[in-house]
Amino acid sequence: MLTERDALDCEILYLLASEPELTQRELARRMGVSLGRTNYCLKALAGRGWLKLERFRGAKAKARYVYALTPGGLVQRSRMAGRFLAKKRAEYDYVKAQIALVERDLDERAGR
Repeated sequence: MLTERDALDCEILYLLASEPELTQRELARRMGVSLGRTNYCLKALAGRGWLKLERFRGAKAKARYVYALTPGGLVQRSRMAGRFLAKKRAEYDYVKAQIALVERDLDERAGR
């Protein structure tokens, strides 16, 4: 099962695969989480060997990084994406069934 943390890691890996120059602040804003949580997740992904942090050589602020997915990170991103998709499909099916139930109830109450 995909945990909230797995979903966050998956989102980070997807964002950084397409935009490796994103700052931690921008990642946090896009994902709707705190900067501290983003930093923690990035360090954990790097610790697992799924992400490399490289200094951004052309940046004026020398503390800037470029995040590069490792081959292992690419494999994990694909695995997590499969679990994420399965979870979201299950949620969609549940919500779709709930909508149909409420619509039927409303139709019955309206005498349709």
